[in-house]
Amino acid sequence: MSHRTLCLTLLMALPVIARATQHTYANPIDIDYRYNWEVMNDGVSFRTGADPTIVRYGDAYYLFQTLADGYWVSKDLLHWDFVSPDHWPFDGNVAPATLVADGKLFLMQSAFAPKPLMVSTEPAHGKWSFWTHQLPPVPGATRYDPAGNLEVRGPLPPGPWDPGLFRDDDGKVYLYWGSSDKYPLYGAQLDMRLDSSEGEGKRLAFVTQPLALLHLDPANHGWERFGPDHTMGDKPAYIEGSWMNKHGGRYYLQYGAPGTEYNVYGTGVYVATSPMGPFAYAPYNPVGYKPGGFATGAGHGSTFDDAYGNTWNTGTTWLGVNQTFERRIVMYPAGWHDDGEMWVDTRFGDFPHRMPDRALSDGETTFTGWMLLSYRKKATASSALPEHAASALTDENPRTFWVAKENRAGENVTLDLQGTPTVRAIQVNYADYRSDRYGDAPDIVTQFVLEGSADGKHWVTLADLSSSDRDRPNAYLELDHPARLRYIRYVHKHVGAKHLAISDIRVFGNADGPVPQAPRDVSATRGADTREATIAWKAVPGAVGYNLRWGLAADRLHSTYQRFADQPTSFTLRSLNRGVRYVVAVEAFDEHGVSELSQTVELPPR
Repeated sequence: MSHRTLCLTLLMALPVIARATQHTYANPIDIDYRYNWEVMNDGVSFRTGADPTIVRYGDAYYLFQTLADGYWVSKDLLHWDFVSPDHWPFDGNVAPATLVADGKLFLMQSAFAPKPLMVSTEPAHGKWSFWTHQLPPVPGATRYDPAGNLEVRGPLPPGPWDPGLFRDDDGKVYLYWGSSDKYPLYGAQLDMRLDSSEGEGKRLAFVTQPLALLHLDPANHGWERFGPDHTMGDKPAYIEGSWMNKHGGRYYLQYGAPGTEYNVYGTGVYVATSPMGPFAYAPYNPVGYKPGGFATGAGHGSTFDDAYGNTWNTGTTWLGVNQTFERRIVMYPAGWHDDGEMWVDTRFGDFPHRMPDRALSDGETTFTGWMLLSYRKKATASSALPEHAASALTDENPRTFWVAKENRAGENVTLDLQGTPTVRAIQVNYADYRSDRYGDAPDIVTQFVLEGSADGKHWVTLADLSSSDRDRPNAYLELDHPARLRYIRYVHKHVGAKHLAISDIRVFGNADGPVPQAPRDVSATRGADTREATIAWKAVPGAVGYNLRWGLAADRLHSTYQRFADQPTSFTLRSLNRGVRYVVAVEAFDEHGVSELSQTVELPPR
């Protein structure tokens, strides 16, 4: 049997992708993000997801986000189903807080004045009621009436915006909140009347006065400076998105900074021995940080444990094409070292990762080792608008996209992988180009077929979503069986948007051959501004990209900045903390795999 015949025989034996066999995921997570309505009267249309809270209640996980008019439920953190609730705030939930207590799931929306507190014991069925119709006003907060007239001017801003709820082991409940370029994050103890049977008329109360817990300090914390790669330090930065975890007797108050609208949106953490502080800044900040790659940004999310005790951190990744707050949701492995150092692993954070079905051992990675096979590969489309060519489909930039001349069934795109690597997964990332949609509707579904070929002549179906009944703006599809393919073809069926627009078709797997060599001649020089350092290395032949990694020790390089090989091999890192010693290293990657880590270089605090 000839090699060509053998390849075709193997391909024809492949079944289509089956949802039940999925064991991996890729960021942005694959949910049916909803169309935003806030700027509909300006004709601005886009899907978005941000400020995610994931909480485990019963035997399921629940995902809440900003302005979705509902939420998602999952049994495995892979497959998410949207739930339409029977009770919901008319103005929509923004950056909601959750709390599981006494067998109940509580939900609080961001607010500038007293709002309801919702509760459910059947969230999978969308059944909610009011724990109270009106939370108590924040003591000392400025308040306005519904018409916008000033009622009370206080020393605190209106709130609680971006709330976070936390119940300690002694049963006491605390509320944390704040979102501002001027004010700090606040905290107070809240009596939620958890033992009350008064129905919806309960009067809750603040037990303590609000306390200012932490401020931004960009003069000492480089990553808290605003702008792309922290280059707009003259502009005010935001602190927001409170989230509290207790681990090993310590309290970890997490926050988002310096702003959601750039690649450097990250998560910081302060640590204390009591829920109201005093809090100490963690020298390893930002703890969650992903400024490079396809999905950039990792701030304002939640930290939770799965059913096996593995810890995860969620965050917000930025698109910002149609509007500043056009975003998606990401999820990363996280945890703590024995000495209390918190970590979030964003290395290869938008490549496929496996979803554990057991407790992970210390240091065990979820990264599959499936590499990006589609970067800068040739893409040929059936049609394209002049300024939105098919070449955008493989540039790893979600802010550029291909647009077909017509949104009709049969439009197609073919990627040439320039070889026959082993393909294991494909991610189709749609864009919104003049979509003209401003809310959910029955026709907002994603339908397409993926085909593969070893020779460009004989094709097999890899995935058939032509009967899909949900929207999948970031559709991630894991093959039932790996396949050696040169060509990947997307065949369009339907999207609910006015135009067919796709930012990237990302193909993952492995090519045959050795992994790249480790980068050499790595240097790291702290700048005159010690919040910055220049990192340089010698280019590795054939590399697709590099991961610049740093941390407090050689075995704790938890921060990663992914750079592609067509970018310079010298880079100014602007996210460092003054007075902190760092260790830096670089690794190379290509379609075969990942190199050994380079020799580590020390960055003294100076």
